[in-house]
Amino acid sequence: MANERQRTSANGFIIRDATDDDLQAITDIYNQAVIAGGSTADLEPRTLGQRREWVKAHAPRTYYPVVVIEDGAGHIVGFGSLSRFHPREAYDGVVELSYYIASSAQHHGYGTAMVSWLLDAAKHHSRRIATALIFADNVGSVALMHHFGFTRFGLLPRACYDGKRYLDMSYWCKEL
Repeated sequence: MANERQRTSANGFIIRDATDDDLQAITDIYNQAVIAGGSTADLEPRTLGQRREWVKAHAPRTYYPVVVIEDGAGHIVGFGSLSRFHPREAYDGVVELSYYIASSAQHHGYGTAMVSWLLDAAKHHSRRIATALIFADNVGSVALMHHFGFTRFGLLPRACYDGKRYLDMSYWCKEL
């Protein structure tokens, strides 16, 4: 996993390609989201091996990057990816973006920087449409979708059961 692209934001954040050395941080941040609920449909924390396989599934990484975001001190505070929307070739112009920010780093602009980077990467590789699947009551992510001009094109009521309650899923898209 080569470090091919890097971007520093005005806030001093660095977004760069994820490396094998970043897998533990990616796993830890993702598992925070699993335990907290409301931003992933996984109900059990993932292992390092499972996260490694998830990263490997983003091939070729040129078109389907997995990136991390570092704070000004060089600590990984989040990660994001562009994934295949669907395995059938006619959908190759469509990507799904996802991002996770450590709970201690939320509300500091990292999510905004990450979504901006992912959209720029999708445009750079001539993707036509970006999509996102978000829990309908995830206020922060819904606000980010609005901020970047996404349109909610669907709602799947009671799609996920987290062991306590049913949650609605909202589907978002943006033409690039």
